[in-house]
Amino acid sequence: MAYNYIEISDIPSNMSNKVKQNLKFKTGNFVWRVKFNIPLDPKTVNNDTMFVTNSQNQKLRSYINYNMELGQIEIEGIEAYATSEQYTLHITTAVKSRGGQSLKEPVQIKFKL
Repeated sequence: MAYNYIEISDIPSNMSNKVKQNLKFKTGNFVWRVKFNIPLDPKTVNNDTMFVTNSQNQKLRSYINYNMELGQIEIEGIEAYATSEQYTLHITTAVKSRGGQSLKEPVQIKFKL
């Protein structure tokens, strides 16, 4: 059973049906999983092209893992998220497909615990 342990406060309207959460336990640690429908250039999947910022626009340290078979990227914060803080997940247009195609626009999803 899924519970809403994070509050997604702002999401681009064209992405609203694509953002889902399935958390079993409420903790300050969780992994964002971003699925793409085309294979990505692994060189463009990194902490400069996908990251989380806090309300002061400071990047949080994270691990980025790209599973090419699933077409899925995992973004895992190294430190726990604070319950009183507003965060933003950023996916920039610098993420490219193997053919060199970029996202049409960056994606920003605001959330808090």
